[in-house]
Amino acid sequence: MALRIVLDARRVADFGIGTYIRNLVRSLAKLDNKNQYTLITLAPAVPEFAELPSNFEIAVYAKKSRPGFAQLGFTLFLSRFSADLFHIPLNAVPMWMPKPYLVTIHDMSTLLFSDQKGYRSNLRLFYLRRGLARADRVLAVSSATRRDVEAVLQIPSSRIQVVYNAPDPTFSQYSAQSAAEIQRVLDRYRIHYPFLLYVGRTNPQKNIPRLVEAFAVLRGELREEARYKDLRLIIIGDEIARHPALRHAVIQSRVEDSVRFLGFVPIETLRAFYQAASAFVFPSLYEGFGLPPLEAMACGTPVVCSHVSSLPEVVGDAALIVNPENVFDIARGMREVLLNDALRSGLIERGLEQARQFSWERSAAQVLQNYEEITSYKKRPR
Repeated sequence: MALRIVLDARRVADFGIGTYIRNLVRSLAKLDNKNQYTLITLAPAVPEFAELPSNFEIAVYAKKSRPGFAQLGFTLFLSRFSADLFHIPLNAVPMWMPKPYLVTIHDMSTLLFSDQKGYRSNLRLFYLRRGLARADRVLAVSSATRRDVEAVLQIPSSRIQVVYNAPDPTFSQYSAQSAAEIQRVLDRYRIHYPFLLYVGRTNPQKNIPRLVEAFAVLRGELREEARYKDLRLIIIGDEIARHPALRHAVIQSRVEDSVRFLGFVPIETLRAFYQAASAFVFPSLYEGFGLPPLEAMACGTPVVCSHVSSLPEVVGDAALIVNPENVFDIARGMREVLLNDALRSGLIERGLEQARQFSWERSAAQVLQNYEEITSYKKRPR
């Protein structure tokens, strides 16, 4: 008998979580023509969900989401559906969430790196722990995230399963843009120089001030290298104004003219930047999964990466590893990737192979298996 599954897709347009929701839904649509899916969205027209098959429908919840007890409105909204299963794909489970439900945890950064102490932090911990404790199953996007959920929230490991993320198919080598298309993107941004690339948020755990300092060291070391005398660092993600420490690092390192912050860009534009970059650098201090290194690898770009939390699972032996707490080691990694042609070639080849180890088709199949296991257990005679 067909299942009715309700999935909270309100954050489909977000960075990171939006990639998960978008690709999970599209892959489920290809894989499953039997079960009925209701996608909760903020608007009736969602470009990311265009041309879904008939067993997918949209239900609009247009109210602004708020934390804590204010999510009661969303709980009441969900209660209208006679669903066999609800899927919450992020770390925000409404109070009194109707059961059965499954939660996907992407990382624990809001608890591990919170700048809010005392009451607010304790309240956030309470909400998340309660939401996961009541869940019929928790999906973690990496083994590292699974360990964090066990350690911080005391959720039994038997109730957590690992289902990996994957790069968006847009970044596949089979959909690579031509040199002319890439050049048009670079011309639009007036980029006519070699550059290192970082993509992602600029939260403190992303370690961007150290990346800027390491880039300043690297610029000094490459002063005599003709290929890289005008090397720049391009950061795609949050605006610099959101994090004063990052602005301070740029000014203190005297690289204001060599570091560019572009904010968020469309995915096709992002693909062109990945392909054009001399190297991708990701010195993060913590990742629940870490999609950007895999996206860069899928585009054939060598990766310099820290070896912490989930990143060893994601990059394997396909990245040049650095100590994210050592500015000079980050600079060393960038220098080696730029100057050692044999190393570059090896990283590119291994990176393409590593990216192919992750696919949304496989991830969606595992998610669907969890849907069926949970509902089968719930319907089993007692």
